[in-house]
Amino acid sequence: MQRPVIGVMPLWDGSRDSLWILPGYMDGIAGAGGLPLLLPLTTDEAALKQLAGICAGFLFTGGHDLSPSLYGREVSAFCGPVCEARDTMEKILFSIAVLEHHKSALGICRGIQLFNVLLGGTLYQDIPAQFTKSALSHQQQPPYNRPAHQVRIEPGSPLHEVLEAERLGVNSCHHQGIAELAPELIPMARATDGLIEGVCMKNKPFVWAVQWHPEMALDEESSRKLFRAFVAACL
Repeated sequence: MQRPVIGVMPLWDGSRDSLWILPGYMDGIAGAGGLPLLLPLTTDEAALKQLAGICAGFLFTGGHDLSPSLYGREVSAFCGPVCEARDTMEKILFSIAVLEHHKSALGICRGIQLFNVLLGGTLYQDIPAQFTKSALSHQQQPPYNRPAHQVRIEPGSPLHEVLEAERLGVNSCHHQGIAELAPELIPMARATDGLIEGVCMKNKPFVWAVQWHPEMALDEESSRKLFRAFVAACL
């Protein structure tokens, strides 16, 4: 059987003027039977349309904060560095590949935030400053393959069916998160402080996203199950 080609969003290092990727993103896809393809950082719509035709699915990786302009907010003092080229690229690709061509997509960390704002939701630009009711720390120190807190998996959700668990210990490496949930998204997991950490898109076969980092914890069966479900949806 031919392995499905899955486009992987590149990470951008402005200080080195370079693209890079965490091996776990590629290993997670390859280990689940997919063929990962690191994408160029481009805002060329014609090139992105071609990539949408080549790839069976797309992995929207972690990375820079999203520009608050994507969800109609001013930049606060708490917002970190952004990568406008990547914001634009992913906005175009999400529209073409996911909304128009109905390709499968998995979002991780920044990815869940991206899906939410592109579909009409908003973000906390900084959880400690703006989600003050939280008693959790969402920014753990290394090693990142160990759980930092638990999430509750929504019973009956697609994620519950795949993981076969109601609670899951997850790592946590983010300072932004979902504030107002987009109308087209359904919650699939929440941290114990109530922050939404897993979603899926209505009326799409597989448009899922999680706030934690399964690519950093591939020794966990739950991480491998998530990648396997994604790759299977790309066949």
